Amino acid sequence: MPGADGAGTRTDTGEDVVILPLLFWGSREAAPEAGWEILGDHRPGTYAELVSVPEECVVPRPAGLSVAQAAALPLVGVTSFRALLVRGRLQRGESVLILGAGGGVATMATSLAAAQGARVVVTSSDSSKIAAARELGALDGVDHHHPGWVEHARSLTPGGRGFDLVLDSVGRWSESVRCLRPGGRCVVLGASAAEEVQLELRPFYFGQFELIGSTMGSPSDMAGLVRFMTDHDVPPPVVDRTYGLEDAAAAHERLEAGKSFGKLVLCH
Repeated sequence: MPGADGAGTRTDTGEDVVILPLLFWGSREAAPEAGWEILGDHRPGTYAELVSVPEECVVPRPAGLSVAQAAALPLVGVTSFRALLVRGRLQRGESVLILGAGGGVATMATSLAAAQGARVVVTSSDSSKIAAARELGALDGVDHHHPGWVEHARSLTPGGRGFDLVLDSVGRWSESVRCLRPGGRCVVLGASAAEEVQLELRPFYFGQFELIGSTMGSPSDMAGLVRFMTDHDVPPPVVDRTYGLEDAAAAHERLEAGKSFGKLVLCH
C-alpha cells in the first residue's frame, strides 16, 4: 500500500492532522537511527481510508490549508525545510540555486527560501515552469539542458561569484559544485537523474566546498516547518491536480510524464 504524505482526522481525538512520513526517527537530530522507515514502504501507506502511524508522526493541520494542501505538505515541506534551513543553514540575503523547478520539493523549497529572504534561482528545461517558479518567489531560472547552463546560473549571482547554497535533488553533483562560490554548500537530497557521480577532488577541496546529505526530517523539523510557515506567511504547497483515490493510476501517469507543477493529491 503506497503513500507517504497524508492529512486527515485522528480517530481517537477528532483532531485534523497532517502526517510526518518518516517513522521512528529516534532521539538524535543529526540523522535518523537504525530502524527508521518511510510510510508506505514496509507498512501500509496513505493510499487508503485509514492509516496507522506513531503519535509523534502527526501534527495539527496548519490553519488556512485545505485538506488537499495539507495532504501535499508533509513530505515536501519537511524535506525542504530540513535541507534549506537545518542542514543547508540558509540565511537571509544569501543566494540559492534549486535544481528542477516543477517538482513538489522544488516548488516548496522555492517558497521557503523566498520567505527566508534569499535570492532564489531555479533550473528547468520548461520555460513555463520557470515562469511559475517566479510566481513563488524565484528571481530567475536557467535551462539545465543548455550546455552553458552552469555559467549562466553563476552570472545571476551577485558579482557572478556563485551560489552560497545549491539544492540538488537530481544527482548532478559535479555541475552543482561548479555553481557554488568558494566555501559554498551543496545539499544533496535526491537521485532522480543519476545514482552515481564523479567529482574532481582537487577543485573540491581547494574550493572549500561542503557536500551535505539530507532527506525528509524529524518530528522537531516538522514542528519547525509549521512554525516557520506561520511566522513567515509562507503560501500553501502547490497542488497541480487532485484525483479520487480510485484514479491513482491516472495520477501516476501524469507524474511519470513530467507534466505536473507541484503536487498531485488523492482525495476520498
